[in-house]
Amino acid sequence: MDLQDKDILPREILPVIVIGNGPSGICLSYLLSGYTPYLSQDGTHPNPLLQGKLDQQPHLSLLELDLEYLCEGLEGRSSNPMAVLFDSLLLPDSDFGLDHASPLLWRYEPERATPHLVLGKGPPGGAWHAMEGSMLTLSLANWMELPGLKLKEWMREKRRNVRNDRATPAEIASYYQHYVNQMGLEDSFACGTTVTSIQRVNCEGASGRPLWKVQGTQKREADELGEGSPSEVPFTVCADYVVLATGTHDIPARLGVEGEGLPFVCHSFWELEAAISRGQLDHTSDPVLVVGAGLTAADAVLAAHHLNTPVYHAFRRSVTDPGLIFNQLPKLLYPEYHKVHQMMTQQQQQQHGQDLPSSGGTGAPMDQQENNTASMSSGSYPGYVSLPKHRVVAFKPDRKCVLEGEDGRRTVLQVSMALVLIGAHPNLSFLPENGRPLGLNPQEPITCRRNPLEVDPYTYESVSEGGLYAMGPLVGENFVRFLKGGALAIASDLAKKQRAKEENHTTLGGVDGQTESARVLDS
Repeated sequence: MDLQDKDILPREILPVIVIGNGPSGICLSYLLSGYTPYLSQDGTHPNPLLQGKLDQQPHLSLLELDLEYLCEGLEGRSSNPMAVLFDSLLLPDSDFGLDHASPLLWRYEPERATPHLVLGKGPPGGAWHAMEGSMLTLSLANWMELPGLKLKEWMREKRRNVRNDRATPAEIASYYQHYVNQMGLEDSFACGTTVTSIQRVNCEGASGRPLWKVQGTQKREADELGEGSPSEVPFTVCADYVVLATGTHDIPARLGVEGEGLPFVCHSFWELEAAISRGQLDHTSDPVLVVGAGLTAADAVLAAHHLNTPVYHAFRRSVTDPGLIFNQLPKLLYPEYHKVHQMMTQQQQQQHGQDLPSSGGTGAPMDQQENNTASMSSGSYPGYVSLPKHRVVAFKPDRKCVLEGEDGRRTVLQVSMALVLIGAHPNLSFLPENGRPLGLNPQEPITCRRNPLEVDPYTYESVSEGGLYAMGPLVGENFVRFLKGGALAIASDLAKKQRAKEENHTTLGGVDGQTESARVLDS
């Protein structure tokens, strides 16, 4: 959709604007477009408590039920109750490896549709289109799918042999783009858009109610504009409600240490893949330093180790820390990540070497371990050394990295490249103060893990800003299987508000009629 003519007049106010066209925004658009979940007459849920609650009002859609009541007593791998509920209904008992049919039946009811606009920088699918590597996704294929289109069946049509239940990022991106077209959602999507400002305004002619004014630019091709080069066209749209679904992959997190801007220090897994494709890394290279203990860091370890390139792996947590993602993944479902965790545990650094003074002549002693291939040649995983409870102190121009352990001992490593893979932050520059006032801790920047946006757990509406919703990684949900619960919560709350608005309008209409009659009688 082009926004060239979308400078909204008061009579053209949209009910909902969604910022972000990744799986979060796509799933919400599906629900807002009139696709409605009901309990199937033949459907049963393996949880008898939940089944009993669903049986109490089987004629109502899920959007009309008391979702907070349905959430009571459910447990799952997410801390958000709505995420656990919807995941349990879409994929019952999937955590146990079971393929239990969903008890939900989806009906297309266009009369329930809520007009909305989904804004995104690229094609539908969001950040998945930037993940061009061949690594498998963390989640099983059915965990990545959206309601109404089985991903595994779609994959079988695209490739002859589906060797396992996991897909590549490129396949997932293609699936999401196809999903939007298959479900007829494309008219609600405006791609190539960058939002630059969101603010509360009182629009003239809009009954004095506060609205959200969203401003930005949309990329237009040269032939569309009749000019010789592509351009960006400004747009302004207004809406009753805004949903933030931008994800958190915009800005790589940084350590904030000396030398982090040097050319050999990278902050993206894809920079490692680029170096590999250029033939810059092999078994003769100096070691690669991977900083971080998340899944992207694990992917980097696996990619380098596959080439027999030596790997130093530094991270701040203990390998037994329950917060470590590897300690939360089923071993049978994720053998490659279990292997990385084994490497981290069994191949820890052994202190040795001559103690040298630190750079200033004072402070902690330092182990000089330049090109320390000897320390990598032993153990179950030669070519890999784990450095738990270490932090990076500095990167030096001669490709040396200074690390410090929890005991204060410093280690110098000679490397070919360093990969700082410690997560990413969302780009909320279009919000006042980059969205800080909306976080759990208004004094800290918004981050997915430590300081997500604070929302009501059953509606996903911002606690501090009415009419503003957030979902997906912005509220701490990183997995597609769980972010769908946010779409259900928001769609349900918006439907509830619409019903209340209609009932209020009917009531006021009756009162106005009585008042008008009284005026006639008084005259």
